[in-house]
Amino acid sequence: MPLNYSKWDQLELSDDSDIEGHPNVDKKSLIRWKQRDIHEKREMRKHKIQTLKAQIACNKVLLPRITEIEETLKNPPSDMTAPAYFSQLVEKLRTNPSRDCPPGNDPNKLEHTYDGMLLSLLTMVSEKSKEKLKEGHYAGEDIAQKLAKELAAEMGTHVKQLGETIERDQKELEEEEREQKKHITMDDLHDGFESKYVPPIPAPAPLAPVKPEKAKGKKKETTTTIEVLNPKAGESSTSAPAQEETSDNEDEEGLPELTPSLEAFSKIAVGDYEKSFEFIQKHRDVYVPGAADALLVAAFTAQGDGKTKYARQCVHQSLLIQYCEKLGRDGVGLFFKKMVSGDKRALKVFVDDFEKTYEHLANRVKVTKEEQNQAREQIQLVAENPDTIISFNVPEGPPPETLVLEGPGTEGMDVEEVRKALQFRWDVFESFAPEMKEALKSNKLEAVNKVLGEMDVAEAEALVGSLDMAGILNFAEGGIRDETGQ
Repeated sequence: MPLNYSKWDQLELSDDSDIEGHPNVDKKSLIRWKQRDIHEKREMRKHKIQTLKAQIACNKVLLPRITEIEETLKNPPSDMTAPAYFSQLVEKLRTNPSRDCPPGNDPNKLEHTYDGMLLSLLTMVSEKSKEKLKEGHYAGEDIAQKLAKELAAEMGTHVKQLGETIERDQKELEEEEREQKKHITMDDLHDGFESKYVPPIPAPAPLAPVKPEKAKGKKKETTTTIEVLNPKAGESSTSAPAQEETSDNEDEEGLPELTPSLEAFSKIAVGDYEKSFEFIQKHRDVYVPGAADALLVAAFTAQGDGKTKYARQCVHQSLLIQYCEKLGRDGVGLFFKKMVSGDKRALKVFVDDFEKTYEHLANRVKVTKEEQNQAREQIQLVAENPDTIISFNVPEGPPPETLVLEGPGTEGMDVEEVRKALQFRWDVFESFAPEMKEALKSNKLEAVNKVLGEMDVAEAEALVGSLDMAGILNFAEGGIRDETGQ
């Protein structure tokens, strides 16, 4: 019984690792056939793309010219009829044509030039218009008018057809180019990174020098001293224990910033690998040492400002560069070949890493904000002696016009001096913000400290000084101090 080989007609080969050949055909031959088929299809696609581009470019030159001819035939000059204009144009193209032609055509051959193509079209339009006139059997004086209408109508048909042809070719070109991008070739991978260009393109400089990693577990320690409002009472006090504190100024020094190219690269949508690959090819300065770090710094800043979408984009683009760098010299080509082709395993590894990295960055931003809020320097009123009660002598208003001094200790006091002191206390109180006035009127230390904690240190220090100087701050002993970070 003869063997049936028809099942091998639909054989599809992906690569040389999963080819199962026929027992009578060696595997190497099948691989060579498949490779030859792939190269032939690739060359055919490249040729078709080039042909479509040439057709579109040529037709876009011709379309405005035949559109103008159609309009002139519909509305001829006042001193010339439409058939006369048409005949004059045909004669000019025949006797004195321009040698302008599409790239690659021979300008010495009339049929290869734009004028030659236009002459061929007009000749065909003339013949068809005359044939329609013969079929109509028009009288002598009506022929010229009818011919003008037929010429204009025939030109209008070609204008419409050429426009539709351009649109159809454009769609086909876009489809072919999309298909071509799905299959990255070595030509694509080396484009933009070839070192044999003439003149050679200098390699872009790194964004910033790579900083050495800090030793794990090593932290900078600084001491926090207590500023005592009453120096005598503070002589017996001891300084607060040392506290761990990070230096923001030191961390911010030397951080790489986004260049204009990197900023544009950071705005590419998450998962658009084709666009990212094309951008790196055209902008070599985004693939330099420090670029990945600059993108992470931008992501950290954006996340802190609440721009989560942009933060995710920056993290995504930073990881793209990091993965390419880890893959070595040809890392860009190797990485994007897997991403663009849709390698499921590679995509899963990268996407999982991206999500984890962004989540870690978002958590780090949250923790940093909390630490900053907790470590913010504040001025707080605290009694040195736990038995001391802090109260506030809040004036109810300015001193009255008639001021009478009564009670023990008022003997020998100058009424006018007392009036000035009371007026000064009222003026100081009136200069405070409404929040501080309400806190003082409540006569609660917690309320006053809450308002002080929300103020800048310098402003809070000045306010406490005013309270003490105006006599509003009241305490039995001189052990009042302000503490930072409590």
